Amino acid sequence: MFDSATRRAARAAARLPPAATLARWGLGGMVLAAGVHKLLDPAAWTVYVVDWLAPLLVVSPTGFMLLNGYLEVAFGVALLLDRYTAFASFVAAASLSATCVYLAIVWGTVGAFGDVLARDIGLAGLAWAVFRESFTRGVGGGDS
Repeated sequence: MFDSATRRAARAAARLPPAATLARWGLGGMVLAAGVHKLLDPAAWTVYVVDWLAPLLVVSPTGFMLLNGYLEVAFGVALLLDRYTAFASFVAAASLSATCVYLAIVWGTVGAFGDVLARDIGLAGLAWAVFRESFTRGVGGGDS
């Protein structure tokens, strides 16, 4: 029974696009969805701006989320279309890594957002993998 299920799974997997494409689509879809949600409901995202961070922003927390929303939509679309993949995935990887550092500080000091930190560590790894993979297809991958 296990061998039969394994064979069926292997046949199904063989029909999927390459792993690098799936990773790029997953990252692009996540970045696009986050950006769209930031544009539609920036207040839902301002909860991640803790009291000590707000004065360090050059714009309001809502303005910060809106600016990030527009950028994320652009980078998400670029990743989905395989355009400027190295640059878009690098920005996503750097941003997610910085977010992980920030969330680790907040989690360690305030005890908040540990669940988001756990998720974002995986997403940062995914973004770095897409960035790395973009160079195996030539300099910058799908860059145009």
